[in-house]
Amino acid sequence: MRLLLLNALLICLPVYSQLLAAQEHATDEKAIKVQDTTDDKAISARLLAITSAISGMEQITANTESGVLTLSGEVANAQLKDEALAIARRLDGVVYVQDMLQEQLAVRSRLAPAAEKFEQMLTKAVQMLPLLVLALLAVLCFSWLGGWLARHSTWLRRFGLSELASNLGVRFIRVLVTGIGVLIALELLDATALVSAALGVAGVIGIALGFAFRNIVENYLAGVLLSTRNPFAIGDQIQVGEFTGSVVRLTSRDTVLMTYDGNHLRIPNSDIITLAMTNFSRNPLRRFQFNAGVSVSLDLVKVRQLGIATLANMPGILPDPPPRCLIDELGDSAVALKFFGWIDQRNTDFLKARSEAIRLVKSAFDDAGIEMPEPIYRIHMADMTNAEPPGSTEATTSSQQAARQDVDVTTDDTMQQQLQTELRTSDEENLLTKHSNSKS
Repeated sequence: MRLLLLNALLICLPVYSQLLAAQEHATDEKAIKVQDTTDDKAISARLLAITSAISGMEQITANTESGVLTLSGEVANAQLKDEALAIARRLDGVVYVQDMLQEQLAVRSRLAPAAEKFEQMLTKAVQMLPLLVLALLAVLCFSWLGGWLARHSTWLRRFGLSELASNLGVRFIRVLVTGIGVLIALELLDATALVSAALGVAGVIGIALGFAFRNIVENYLAGVLLSTRNPFAIGDQIQVGEFTGSVVRLTSRDTVLMTYDGNHLRIPNSDIITLAMTNFSRNPLRRFQFNAGVSVSLDLVKVRQLGIATLANMPGILPDPPPRCLIDELGDSAVALKFFGWIDQRNTDFLKARSEAIRLVKSAFDDAGIEMPEPIYRIHMADMTNAEPPGSTEATTSSQQAARQDVDVTTDDTMQQQLQTELRTSDEENLLTKHSNSKS
């Protein structure tokens, strides 16, 4: 019996639940009574009172029926249309807003707001005229001050700055002083907010220009460093990478060399800074060297003495430091000797001295019977045990006498003459001072 009652209860529970749900749904669908609802005429009157107070919405008409607000008429532009619809939707008692507004297409209606804004701006400009005059005077005064400092820039030289570095400093000071005047003018006009925007735009433009003119900026800054450090002067013989020549001028972008062929060679200043540079003119003393090969059967001590004596008696070779001869390499058929000699470049030409040294050593070896073999193999059948090695005293004396005859090691002023002609005829900027050894 209990089991039957339990089954009947389980069957009746779903039916009871459905009955409760149907009753709640019927209750929800009943009409909701609203008290103190806003009258339709009051809604229309309220909207018209608002739109009549807004410029550009004066021609809007409103009609409300059962909470449905219909807007009609004309507005000045699309923005005012959206604003009118937004105001209508926020009114109390409005159920739905029907849009029947139209934009004014007449030229006069479109120009009226612009004319009104222009009139307001003109009125404001007239009111701010005294401040505009003060701001203009501030910019002009600081600009004049920057120009005066630029014209009296000799005080920068007292810090040891070069001409190019002084010019760069003058430009920076002038821009800085003028910028201070502009900031004061903006502060007077209460337009300091423009400074942040201007700095942002200037930063973006600066980055773009930095990438676009990166090489030019690098060369200019390198020129400033070179003019400050002065690693060379006019007329100095330098080597940069694979290029060699005499310095003609230093510009803000490149360094001009005159090659030994008489050609003008322009090297970017950034390469002068980054590449290894050799200045052959800073030290008036310069050493030349050359190689010579002799037979392996000779007495190398006497051969060295003969070569050193020949160089020591050659005009233009300095006795201190003395000439030297070193055994460089031992080959299959010859011994490689390396000769060194020092000259004073102020009195002796480097290339001439080296050329004459090679010629005289060759002549001395020939006179002494010193063989300078070719790279071939020879078989000597004679007994050389008791043979006198070549290089007698007479040969040494004759070679020393020959060294004093017909030797021309005087300085060659061809490059100097061309360099002076270039300096006199060219009006290109030159950031270098004249070399103390160059002839005027």
